[in-house]
Amino acid sequence: MLETRLPLATGEKIDSGTFNRLIRVLELNLGAVDITISPHFNADQISELQFATGSIIFNTTTEIHQAFDGTRFRDLYSHQTYPTGVGITSAVGSVTVSTP
Repeated sequence: MLETRLPLATGEKIDSGTFNRLIRVLELNLGAVDITISPHFNADQISELQFATGSIIFNTTTEIHQAFDGTRFRDLYSHQTYPTGVGITSAVGSVTVSTP
C-alpha cells in the first residue's frame, strides 16, 4: 500500500476496514474524476457488469455519480433542485400611453 498522510481509522465504534478503503479510494481518485470522461452506464448495464471496488461511474438512469463499495454502488452526492424562472400574475384596469 502506498504511504498516506490521511488518517487511518481505529476503534470499535466504526468499521475501520470500510473507512480505510474509502480513504484509499479518495487518495486514488482525488482530482482524477472528470465528469466529462467518467464511464457512463445505465441501470441494466450496471446489473450485468462486474466492477472493481472503488470504481466511480456516472449512472445515466439516476443521473448521478456513484462509487462501488465492493457490494453495491453508493451515490456520491444527492440531487439538488434549484428554482428556475420567476412568474407573476397581475391585472391593471387601464393603461394609456401617448406620444407627441
